[in-house]
Amino acid sequence: MKAKIHPDYHEITVVMTDGTEYTTRSTWGKPGDVMRLDIDPLSHPAWTGGPAKVMEKGRLAKFGNKYAGLGVAAAETANAGAKK
Repeated sequence: MKAKIHPDYHEITVVMTDGTEYTTRSTWGKPGDVMRLDIDPLSHPAWTGGPAKVMEKGRLAKFGNKYAGLGVAAAETANAGAKK
């Protein structure tokens, strides 16, 4: 390997949103720096609320509401009404 082309890999402290800390190795910052997280698995809806909460508020819910009348279920309902 070439000398002096790789970033320094050193220990830093990571502080989670609930205040817990752990030490890891990283190329971020300087040795001994503290990384404070704004979002982590304890606070992000993808991990805390599961897929239901993410789908309720996001683009997927908007898409589902916009195109709710299209698809197999809507076509079967329309055909059932036409047969009567």
